Amino acid sequence: MERGDREPLVRKNSSSYRTFPEDTARRLDKEYLRSLHNKRLYLAVFAAVLGNFSFGFALVYPSPVIPALEAHPSPALRLDQHTAPWFGSVFTLGAAAGGLSTMLLNDCLGRKLSIMFSALPSALGYALLAGAQGLWMLLLGRVLTGYAGGVTSASIPVYISEISHPGVRGMLGACPQIMAVLGSLVLYALGLVLDWRWLAVAGEVPVLAMVFLLCFMPNSPRFLLSQGREEEALGSLCWLRGEDTDYSREYEQIKDSVRKQSRRVSCAELKDPFLYKPILIAGGMRFLQQLSGVTCILVYLQPIFKKTSVILKPQYDAALVGLVRLSAVAIAAVSMDKAGRKILLFVSAGVMLVSNLTMGLYIHFVPASHNCTVANRTLLSSANLPAEPTNYITLIPLLATMFFIMGYAMGWGPITWLLMSEILPLKARGVASGLCVVVSWLTAFTLTQFFLPVVNAFGLEVPFLFFAVISAGNILFTGCCVPETKGRSLEQIEAFFRTGRRSFLR
Repeated sequence: MERGDREPLVRKNSSSYRTFPEDTARRLDKEYLRSLHNKRLYLAVFAAVLGNFSFGFALVYPSPVIPALEAHPSPALRLDQHTAPWFGSVFTLGAAAGGLSTMLLNDCLGRKLSIMFSALPSALGYALLAGAQGLWMLLLGRVLTGYAGGVTSASIPVYISEISHPGVRGMLGACPQIMAVLGSLVLYALGLVLDWRWLAVAGEVPVLAMVFLLCFMPNSPRFLLSQGREEEALGSLCWLRGEDTDYSREYEQIKDSVRKQSRRVSCAELKDPFLYKPILIAGGMRFLQQLSGVTCILVYLQPIFKKTSVILKPQYDAALVGLVRLSAVAIAAVSMDKAGRKILLFVSAGVMLVSNLTMGLYIHFVPASHNCTVANRTLLSSANLPAEPTNYITLIPLLATMFFIMGYAMGWGPITWLLMSEILPLKARGVASGLCVVVSWLTAFTLTQFFLPVVNAFGLEVPFLFFAVISAGNILFTGCCVPETKGRSLEQIEAFFRTGRRSFLR
């Protein structure tokens, strides 16, 4: 159908999309989605998610660096059992501060400028890590890169959800997680060949590329309309959808939604289920996501493998896990708009439950001394090995960790970020997304700070069994609280929470 054939169907008032019968509206939506050109949209998303690449890179920076600094010849830089946990966990404290500040930045500067702003602390943090002469420079560098990560964590998913259309929002909503995983994988790979200082220098590259590309990208049409900049909002949507597409109906839908939510949230309005339900769901998902232990495992991946004495060297195991994680999150991105969000969340939590339980039981029933003996025997000539498969037992922690990361990356990794940006109401999206990130990273800080002391005091199996219990809780939370948002516009999702009618999500 040509654009001229569609235009008479589009009413020019702000509530036009509600004047159509339901079947006609769905047919128009499908025809509109098929007519769109997505190349510019993909470019804008790519420019934004470079911030997530830097975030993933910085998050796992301690994994290869902690072993190097524990053996560093200079006492000023050498890490011990007291300072190593701080070096690993202080990043999440900075990320919580970044999420807190984004509660203001998202609504004052806008989504795009907030992402660009994160480049300043990120670049400074990497510079401090590269030139560190003492522990304070290492910790400050980690705090600053963590702060930048907190800003991007709260801003990028919102930016992507607001510039995307329902046909590709699920796939594009997984891109932040894909790029974070890719950043971690690149860090693991570079850690095999680069010194820890040069790793920090390499972290500057995606930050600078992100700022350069975002200079040419538009701001979110929803944010521009919330600021009363209608001409810019229309131009932004035109650039994103293509000049020869009939984007006027989508523009009117967005405009009507923004008009209804033009006032700021008051304390009295927080009692409205339309506001508190999606905020509690998003915050609960962020809390459970971190409580499942993913940040601890990623940050301390090499020390965990060293303690469980797997066959391969810890640094190679870490790179292998990063590769599996990237493959799994790519599968999630492709299937999210087809299978739906909830089914992937169920599968993800189930895989994490089995993996953590396997890891905890393995560590409990296979003594560490036996692990070391078996691992050392694999270095001997195969002729001297007994004819039994006991040498393969050290693959269990590697496989369990790979399946945990794969399960996380299939659902509770990318979908948690996507749902946060989808279900939060527009009038509270900037503040609420920052609040969710604060909850997430304070939880991550607590876990990463106490992970090594708990391991030293009670054994490595205790945290993994705890993570298994949390994964079981994730399954219950998904079934009871999480709505299915596949194929629905942000306006339809808001209508569901406003009215409670599930017909909006069918």
